[in-house]
Amino acid sequence: MPRSLPSAPRRWRATVLACAAALATLGASAALAQGASSAALAAPHAFNLGAQPLGQALNALARQAGVAISVNAELVAGKSAAALSGTMSLREALERVLAGSGLDAHLEGGSVVLRPASAAPAADRALREVRVVAERTSPGTFRLEGEPGPVEPGIVTARTLERHAANDLEDVFASQPEMAVGGGHAIAQKIYLRGVEDTLLNVTIDGAGQVAQAFHHTGRVQLEPELIKRVEVRPGTGDATAGPGALGGVVRFVTKDPEDLLREGQSVGALLKGSYFSNSEGLKLHTSVYGRLAENWSAMAALTDQDFKDYQDGAGRRVANTGSQQALGFFKLVGKLAQDHTVRLSYDRHEDEGLRTQRPQWIASSFNRAYPLQSERETWNLGYTYRPASNPLFDVAFNLYQTDTDIEQNVIGRWGRYRGSIESTGFDLRNTSHLERHEITYGVDHRKDRSSAGPATNPTSERERGGVTGFYVQDRITLTPELTLDLGARHDRYTLKDTNGLSFSHSGTSPNASVRYGVTPQLALLAGHSRALRGPKIRDAFKLDTITNDPNMRPERARTSELGFEYTRSAWRFNGKVYDTTIRDVIADPIGNPARYFNVGELRSRGALLHTTYDWKQVQLGAGLHHNRATLNGQRLNVYDHNGLGASMGNTLTTSVDWRVTSRVDVGWAGRFVQGIGSLDTPVGRVRKPGYAVHDLYANWRPTGRDSFTLTFAISNLFDKDYLDHASNEDFQRIPGYEGIVGSREPGRELRLTATLRF
Repeated sequence: MPRSLPSAPRRWRATVLACAAALATLGASAALAQGASSAALAAPHAFNLGAQPLGQALNALARQAGVAISVNAELVAGKSAAALSGTMSLREALERVLAGSGLDAHLEGGSVVLRPASAAPAADRALREVRVVAERTSPGTFRLEGEPGPVEPGIVTARTLERHAANDLEDVFASQPEMAVGGGHAIAQKIYLRGVEDTLLNVTIDGAGQVAQAFHHTGRVQLEPELIKRVEVRPGTGDATAGPGALGGVVRFVTKDPEDLLREGQSVGALLKGSYFSNSEGLKLHTSVYGRLAENWSAMAALTDQDFKDYQDGAGRRVANTGSQQALGFFKLVGKLAQDHTVRLSYDRHEDEGLRTQRPQWIASSFNRAYPLQSERETWNLGYTYRPASNPLFDVAFNLYQTDTDIEQNVIGRWGRYRGSIESTGFDLRNTSHLERHEITYGVDHRKDRSSAGPATNPTSERERGGVTGFYVQDRITLTPELTLDLGARHDRYTLKDTNGLSFSHSGTSPNASVRYGVTPQLALLAGHSRALRGPKIRDAFKLDTITNDPNMRPERARTSELGFEYTRSAWRFNGKVYDTTIRDVIADPIGNPARYFNVGELRSRGALLHTTYDWKQVQLGAGLHHNRATLNGQRLNVYDHNGLGASMGNTLTTSVDWRVTSRVDVGWAGRFVQGIGSLDTPVGRVRKPGYAVHDLYANWRPTGRDSFTLTFAISNLFDKDYLDHASNEDFQRIPGYEGIVGSREPGRELRLTATLRF
């Protein structure tokens, strides 16, 4: 049964504060504990590297171990590494790769520190220490921890979000050229990846699936950027480990652990952050308390509260019904049950309320009046890992989760309060075996979904249930130091019983294959092909009482082919790819047809990406150019007609400059340039999508030279550009009978001032 939504997002704050106070008390009395687990560094991997420059060897080491390694390019410049082959721990591999380099690797507090060896030349000994952080994340990156680094395609880090005082999903993905977020205000924001809407993506928060929509005129993902450790984006049909139904890609949000916040030597700490947003006169307050409860246990509790008024667009016009109140409560417990056994338990609750148009995706109009709207998402997550350093056959990970999303809209004077609810419960159990030339991951995942809706007097009058069970295997094969082959497949079975009593059952196998070949130590070529299947699933809760499913509906089948390259020379990296994703028998309920879900045809997303980064001493440069053409049955997508499928985006260029001026000051600039689409055909006429250029600046100042006190000053939309994001509903108002069919224009210039205290 869906819960009765609160009149204001306040009811759970006392509980969160009590948890934070208890954590602080326990942490203050705890003895100084040992550092984070070193399992990721001690786990065995199959390595096969040729003799090459040291920087390239570290990059290959990161890719083959499936971790992220951060290192200063200056420290490895001009150094070489000998060939490396065999199964060993990452720690041992680092020692062998660093042999003769004048550098040593030391394990300290769950991290590795690279420092000049005692016998190194004086010039090397003068270099400062460099910390190397090993995490299980997207492979193949290395960068100095704590330094501003260039933006990477497919990875969003906490550091990037902190620099720009990120506050919503649009801020989170602003640096990613393949992604776009529209909607104007948080609850209406939808994610698009290569022109494909997030309803066709596999989106997870710490492994917990975010499934379906409660209301098709709102976004389905809301998360506090302050808690994000990183976001991993895998465009296109995923590999076997991507989870079920990853037709257009995968977006994985990973939240911070207590150990990510504790300084070296700390047993308890706290973070207080206050932010002011000038455009909407918004105020945001965040508090985190974290600490070690015992030698092998740590915990954190966080509370965020924000209050925003309606913002103004670039022309100085107030954008009605964009103000909101949001609140977040978060708790995470991490501990070692025994040697090599780690457990994580987290709870995340996000609430949003405000006066919204009946269809938040569109502006206010005579048919789209404003009413109170409340939404909440609640996620429980239990994770377990077993990673014995002495046995390469076992690297076990288990994740159990439950996510509830509820929306209540009070259409005053008409039908009153109406509620929609989505509930998902699932698990993922996998193991990775490391053999001499193979890294094999295999497992099973399962998810049960429920959708319900109805008036406040009977909020579950309409219901439907669905589920999916999958088995998968993925093998990374190192054939030679230059040649890596990935092969995998997953088999999924989908079931659905809809609100009208119809039952559906579909199953199928989805293979994938990709290859990476190092032509030279600097140049690598990549190619891949993957497929995915998704059967009919639970749909928009707010449509359950008005829409039906075609009894002959077929499963959606996607395939993606990609060709690409990577080129690295010293501090310069350049990569590119071309791609083609086709989703056959895509399911939708088109406007102008009977209220029914059915197979509407073939969705196709084709395009190319070029991306480059350059590290020059204390300055990092980045640029990405993305071209995409997304169509349904040959017609370019638009948000209005193809709601739930995708949108057409103009060519997008993203740029960034990050400069560590001194040890106390960082400054930077980011630009997003989108080319206009002069004419976009729709079933009711042509619309235009004008282009735009948006510039953002930031400056971070640490008066003490440490992060104990930081002032962040950011300017969003520096030149006060008045524009409609290409990921928002296009402007149909010039077409007779379509007045009011347009999304909200984006905020104009905004000054963001943030003060952060760490204890």
